[in-house]
Amino acid sequence: MPLSSDSDFSATGIPAILAEGEAELTRAWNEANAALISDGRIGRGELLTQCTDLLHALQQAVASGRSDVNGSAYTPVRDLLGDLSRSRALQGFSATETASFVFSLKEPLFALLRRHHGDQGSALAEATGAASRLIDALGLYTIGVFQRSREEIIVRQQQELQELSTPVVKLWDGILALPLIGTLDSTRTQVVMENLLQAIVDHEAEIAIVDITGVPTVDTLVAQHLLKTISAARLMGADCIVSGIRPQIAQTMVHLGVELNVVSKATLADAFALALTRLGRRVVRSRPGTTPSTPGASPGSADRAA
Repeated sequence: MPLSSDSDFSATGIPAILAEGEAELTRAWNEANAALISDGRIGRGELLTQCTDLLHALQQAVASGRSDVNGSAYTPVRDLLGDLSRSRALQGFSATETASFVFSLKEPLFALLRRHHGDQGSALAEATGAASRLIDALGLYTIGVFQRSREEIIVRQQQELQELSTPVVKLWDGILALPLIGTLDSTRTQVVMENLLQAIVDHEAEIAIVDITGVPTVDTLVAQHLLKTISAARLMGADCIVSGIRPQIAQTMVHLGVELNVVSKATLADAFALALTRLGRRVVRSRPGTTPSTPGASPGSADRAA
């Protein structure tokens, strides 16, 4: 017979059974999950603590006679399950493995129910059904928290990758290089722009080279993102040079009618040479046996153009 109210939940005897058999259930539940220890992702002590704390909190919750896991009586249980789900997500467990930990409580709990109710078939069926629905609800809650935690981890990793994949490199005094790798979208363009503008301020750069050798394709949208970055750099007082435009990309841009309206060079080396020229500097080959520059001199002390 399905539960019709919280008062019926108390009549199943589950609160009393959990109170009397809490220690036994803890041992059985811990043993049922012993396989989690073998791969080293979770320690024996940590697993035992999780089983002990969760069962104690669950025993306190069901002692209220309530079966709604979203109620205030189950707040400590939800908090513990939330912490467990987030830690399992960080430890590399899957959603199935995390939920299976909760669902594995059914078998030892059903064994206690069978022993308690004996040959009382209807009472046993009602208690088993109530226990099953309770654990199912806790398992579903665990899956929900786990999925949200995984999504948060993925978003954070994407943000970190975006920051790592858009380094601003100082090539010379007053010259910065921004090598772009991968596709540009609105979110990444914002990160690129912020990194470049901050680097321009920090290094007092006069020229910024935006290298797109690692950008697979340049369409109208990507061009717009590039133009935004270049315009922002110009507002900060730095001139821009675009390098790394391959023949295929050049043909695509001409076909689409995309105009960057900025000086471009085929390679980063060519762009760097142009940047040095604009700053009145040049690179010269030193004669054998001579020192090209004074030891300890800064890169900015290169020969000036005649």
